[in-house]
Amino acid sequence: MVAQVNRVAFDLLGIPIYWYALIIVSGIVIAMWLSSREAVRVGLRADDVTDFMLWGLPISIIGARLYYILFDLPQYLEDPIQIFNIRSGGLAIYGGLIAGAITLYFYTKYHFIDLWTFLDIAAPSVLLAQAIGRWGNFMNHEAYGPDTTRTFLENLHLPQFIIDNMYIDGIYRQPTFLYESLWSLVGVILILFLRKKPHFLKKGEITLSYLIWYSFGRFFIEGLRTDSLYLFNTIRVSQLLSVVLFIGSIVLFIWRRKKGDLPDYDRSLGQNQLFL
Repeated sequence: MVAQVNRVAFDLLGIPIYWYALIIVSGIVIAMWLSSREAVRVGLRADDVTDFMLWGLPISIIGARLYYILFDLPQYLEDPIQIFNIRSGGLAIYGGLIAGAITLYFYTKYHFIDLWTFLDIAAPSVLLAQAIGRWGNFMNHEAYGPDTTRTFLENLHLPQFIIDNMYIDGIYRQPTFLYESLWSLVGVILILFLRKKPHFLKKGEITLSYLIWYSFGRFFIEGLRTDSLYLFNTIRVSQLLSVVLFIGSIVLFIWRRKKGDLPDYDRSLGQNQLFL
């Protein structure tokens, strides 16, 4: 008999609190803390990150929800009240990133903060938060891939609890949540390695490296998922957006380098600090 995890972590005054929410919030808190440390290291204030999150977080959540609803509209038109039921999932990462980026543009402009610097501070932490957040999908038994066998999962040398919980609706599924989580985690490590190399990355290139890495992996992982959002019932929305971001980021990376006169990402402060 397989041991299935319970989506509900605990009840609070009769209200079920889901693991999904706890994991997502944990990822956000960790990202805020690490971004605040890096902000101070490069000469900004920790409050710059906190103040932005007061606006950016709720707007990003709304953006993530609207993105998901927009590309699955018929279902929500049949039962509009479900639009507000986010406790069971239904948040799209790309929607949150787009809404957050738009909010950040206006925030940095209003507070006279360099946009690329702020993005570079946040990018590795955001990618780490995404790696953590995918485990919320695991607890919700969602964001999984096509049918597979227990033997296939065992050959991946996965922990038993993951194998057991990939048994969904009577069929073993590929753990695409895990693929993306690990891809994101490797991306964090790689970006941090590159960021520590003196004079290697210019301002803005941490952000572009994040977009290139994440969109490349997401394109292939999305192709395995069974719950993709579609455009015109044929094109996976996240794959299309991944291609746009991947190509656009590479073109922008090359164009900015050819343009020249880009400052290095500031590593002049706090060389001995532990930071993300």
